[in-house]
Amino acid sequence: MLKVWINGAGGQLGQALNDVIDNMEYEIFNSDISELDITDVDEVLSFGKINRPDIIINCAGFTDVDACEKDPKTAYRVNALGARNLSIVAGEIGAKMVQLSTDDVFDGRSDFPYKEFDFATPNTVYGKSKLAGECYVKEFTNKHFIIRSNWVYGKGTNFVRDFIELSKKQNSISIATDQYGSPTSANELARFILYIIKTNEYGTYHATCNGSCSRYAFAKEIMKLTGITVQINEVPSDEAHLTSIRPAYAVLDNFILEIENVYTFPRWEDALATYIKEMED
Repeated sequence: MLKVWINGAGGQLGQALNDVIDNMEYEIFNSDISELDITDVDEVLSFGKINRPDIIINCAGFTDVDACEKDPKTAYRVNALGARNLSIVAGEIGAKMVQLSTDDVFDGRSDFPYKEFDFATPNTVYGKSKLAGECYVKEFTNKHFIIRSNWVYGKGTNFVRDFIELSKKQNSISIATDQYGSPTSANELARFILYIIKTNEYGTYHATCNGSCSRYAFAKEIMKLTGITVQINEVPSDEAHLTSIRPAYAVLDNFILEIENVYTFPRWEDALATYIKEMED
């Protein structure tokens, strides 16, 4: 039985991994900020050497984009040094390392979906700190999977749940029409991670549900699936509800997965329909 250490287990992806993983196949070690401070290298090394996982999955991160701008030191401690510390212990014990990253490593000025080989030029502190984390992972362990995704929703706070809750309180909601991405189910992303860790196909992957849309189109699809009748207004990002400073164009191309022809994500509309149904059941 392989040992898997899921750090950031209380987040959306950490919970999704615990929901979809086969407990007969893996022994799980869960940790979150209350159990382990990933910015403390000695604490991380101690945990890793005592439990000796075969796979380390780092789902943890300081992900509040606006908060990162106000507190860059914390952003770099968690997103960069935390990834460094986990990859150091992965290298020392020979574990595979999975580092979750983001579309924010790109500047959002492209007219075409970003491939894994496109040059990363982040504009935000969040994006810069996550890119620094990627670099540390590459530096300290060869057996790594860097997985970039975007617009992830699952259990906890996310655009889907926030939109539904806001629709209960307001008659109209303003949604950005100038932000584009690929809404991605945390469960679908977790299933991909559980697939890729069984391989030795190390490297950087873009991993999102297929297709893309604007925030406005995303909201319209949520309305269609839930029966919500709130009025939504098309506005630019700086006038929108539920929107932080993000790259305007955040669409990732799952290029490596396509050329390897080994794994296919569902359409974002289908994954969203499944998610909404599970919320309602």
